[in-house]
Amino acid sequence: MLRSFDESTLWRISAFERQRAETGTSGFARLDATTMLPTTLHAELSRVQHGRGAGDPLEVIAACVRQRESALLLLRLDGYVWPLTLFPRDNLYHLPRPMFEALAANSRDLELISIEPPGLRPPAYAMPGAVADRSHFHRLPPLLWALALHVPRVALLTDIAGRAAYRASADFAIEGSTLAGALQPVVRRLRAEIASLADIARWPGMDAQRAARVLNGIYLQGGLIVLRTHRAARHGAGNQSRLLAWLRGQR
Repeated sequence: MLRSFDESTLWRISAFERQRAETGTSGFARLDATTMLPTTLHAELSRVQHGRGAGDPLEVIAACVRQRESALLLLRLDGYVWPLTLFPRDNLYHLPRPMFEALAANSRDLELISIEPPGLRPPAYAMPGAVADRSHFHRLPPLLWALALHVPRVALLTDIAGRAAYRASADFAIEGSTLAGALQPVVRRLRAEIASLADIARWPGMDAQRAARVLNGIYLQGGLIVLRTHRAARHGAGNQSRLLAWLRGQR
């Protein structure tokens, strides 16, 4: 039997796969009343899986955030199964162990195993047996930023890709994160300027991959303004198309 959510240990991939083969389930479901993902989220995920974001954990996370629907994502990272439960409406997530260090050290093997209905509820909706250890609930924005910077993908998320110019909202700030190197001035500059992906890639300390990651991170936290008809989008369209083609080739 798989361990409960409230334990800080993680299951190795081999143990998880053996358990799933024996039982036919992941073993993480805890709420009998929630057996299916919401229809709107299911439709959004189907669109993602049939597009170029198929199998991309960041695209799936973005879908949950857009729909503001809770879900359990089973992620493979560093040989372990990480049961990440998202609660976008509450701006929270649940994990039995901090993921930041593992993401920064070894994110190349990050993979989405499956997505399921949430197996627990956030503290605000306390029910007997439905809320895990409260110390394992955390604010969602810092994790979204870390995932955007470290997941294997190096392309813009589908919803913000294509011919466009970008700007960060004037009040946007990275919650709970210290930006290193060139990232802090880039975010500050994006609060004051409108630029295409190609423009941002030419800023000091940036390249195409870092520019895409920064834009993805700002978007996931709700701070990105996407402008499809701005002159910067038109002027940068040719270079941006070449950048996007190069980024896709690196995946």
